[in-house]
Order: sequence, then structure tokens, then C-alpha cells
Amino acid sequence: MKTAIVVARILLGLIFVVLGLNGFLLFIPAPPPTGLAGTFYGAMFASHYSVLVFGVQVIAGAMLLLNRFVPLALVLLAAVLANILAFHITMMPSGLPLPLFVTLLWLAVALPLRSHFAPLFAQKAQPN
Repeated sequence: MKTAIVVARILLGLIFVVLGLNGFLLFIPAPPPTGLAGTFYGAMFASHYSVLVFGVQVIAGAMLLLNRFVPLALVLLAAVLANILAFHITMMPSGLPLPLFVTLLWLAVALPLRSHFAPLFAQKAQPN
């Protein structure tokens, strides 16, 4: 079981590092999306919002690959993954299989670490 978790963590890290770097370097050719998805994608690039998204992907993916600050990387990637899923569900359903697979990988890595996330679910936070 530990081996499967390590493999899932490394695969998740690789996916986000490679696709995040692709956002900067464009080494994986893909046709531009059309319709509403294309408009959204264009707005992300024109506003430079994509720099933040791809930067978070690369940094968090590297954290997973290096096995450092894994809970923090998972929190960062949860936000990115939620947006990727929302994008594909609402604007480009044809691209949904990869985000669903990545979500399964994320769950495989996050579930064994759920005790690290417990403080996030405190009903009343008390300052130290």
C-alpha cells in the first residue's frame, strides 16, 4: 500500500510539473480551445492569471516530487484541481478524463495524510 501511495504522489507531481511548465514553455502542442472555453483561456492569458496558476502547479508538483511539505502541496493543488474540474465540467467536457484521473491520484495521496488536514476543519479557531 505504501508503494502505491508513493507512486501516486510521484505521478501526481510529474503531471503538475510537466503541465505547469507546458503553460510557460508550450512544448506540448495543442489546438486552442474554441467557444466559451477559448474565451476563458484567452482571458486567463491576457490577464496573466495563468502565470499564477502554472506557477502554483510547478511549485506544488515539485514539492510532491521532492516529498517536502506534501500537505501544503496538496492544499495548493486542491484549489487548482477544483478550478480545472469546474472548467472541464462547465466548458470543455471532452477533456474531463485527465482531471478525473488526477483527482483520484490526489485522493490517493491525501487520504493517508488526512490527520494533517484535521485542524482545517475546526469549528471555532482559537488564536494562540
